[in-house]
Amino acid sequence: MRLLLMSDTHLPKRAKRLPEQLLAEVPRADVVLHAGDWVDTATLDLLESRARRLIGVYGNNDGPELRARLPEVAYAQLGGLRFGVVHETGAAQGREHRCAARFPDLDVLVFGHSHIPWDTTTEDGRLRLLNPGSPTDRRRQPHCTYMTAQVKAGRVAGLELHTLPLRR
Repeated sequence: MRLLLMSDTHLPKRAKRLPEQLLAEVPRADVVLHAGDWVDTATLDLLESRARRLIGVYGNNDGPELRARLPEVAYAQLGGLRFGVVHETGAAQGREHRCAARFPDLDVLVFGHSHIPWDTTTEDGRLRLLNPGSPTDRRRQPHCTYMTAQVKAGRVAGLELHTLPLRR
């Protein structure tokens, strides 16, 4: 099962449209996961129309229209793993411990908010935390980013952080 992970698209405030490289990944994915801060409903409509399956949540910058269509936390069984998607997880310090306590039944948690790519596992090895960064707003990061991964035999394999060219 091929996954596409993104977050913090912030359209049209941070960019006019999603990068072509990212859009080309959508039909290749079995599941697209978006961890919030869409900002506009057009991006949700676009991904719903192109993705085989879309799992998304709202973020702190998403207004009433998006909150009416998306949950704060989403859950899904994907390839034998229990996934959760949420926008905010709080400060980096203590994140693994906090998320393990908040999401005791998950194997993988996809989150956003910071625009900083993240891939860690809790101390007990039970929960993997993934933040794909942002494909449109790099903030203090060197590049805009998103992730792809495979789920095989109940494991996340081939996780790849993709960097996007700087916009002119």
